[in-house]
Amino acid sequence: MQSIKLKVLDAQGHTLLTCQEAEEVSLVYTHEYCPGDKIILECGEPDCLCVVQFEDTLAPATIYVPARVAVYSIPFDQNRIVFSPKAFTGSRHLIRARLARAGEIAHRRNLAFNPYDQHGENGFFPHTSANVETRGEAVFASYNAVDGIYQNASHGEWPYQSWGINRDPKAAWTLDFGRPVTLDELRVTLRADFPHDSWWTQGTVEFSDGSSETLQFEKTDATQRFPIAARTVTKLTLHSLIKADDPSPFPALSQFEAWGREADAGDKG
Repeated sequence: MQSIKLKVLDAQGHTLLTCQEAEEVSLVYTHEYCPGDKIILECGEPDCLCVVQFEDTLAPATIYVPARVAVYSIPFDQNRIVFSPKAFTGSRHLIRARLARAGEIAHRRNLAFNPYDQHGENGFFPHTSANVETRGEAVFASYNAVDGIYQNASHGEWPYQSWGINRDPKAAWTLDFGRPVTLDELRVTLRADFPHDSWWTQGTVEFSDGSSETLQFEKTDATQRFPIAARTVTKLTLHSLIKADDPSPFPALSQFEAWGREADAGDKG
């Protein structure tokens, strides 16, 4: 039977706290975090779907762990500015994880949602990346577009983080699911700090199966929905973004949702 385990490690890789393997596990870490600390999720078998809550001020999320180990680095300094001021602070932290249940796996959901995404290879999905982020700042990082926070009336620190493109007309944003999933709808929330912001009138989503969809955007602070023909893919890229003809040079993406279900194990995209 599949089982999982949680650990807290320090910067040198020493185990600070761990638990017994089980289908549902938790840790109460009663120390302040230090730079370099990490939360480790170990799965007894590969290709594991888990519901995790690595920080008790953040929502639980379903993640896919292909190679048995997921690593979450505790954010510090400017990397913490995209979280609530209450997040990762103090000397009592509840960390939880469990195996995803059959009904949850079959359920249609936003397969992009992952408030625990970070830069680099961390061993779990969904995972974002981009060819440009404004000034390399965390408040404009690719992962802000999947954190489930839709506040878009401003920009900068939490809760107004977004994916910023540094005025680059060739900006591209990639969402990697790490396994085949079947998508039937996309939803996009543009940043809407008008008149500071501009917006995109159009963007193209290219899927790993070679297909693509051209999305027509409106100037609005509301989430825009785009039903698409169902397709099974492993990743997608948003690119060819066309800025509106207005004075502001600052379009940005607040949230991107990819709605669908887990694909059959034999499907490939």
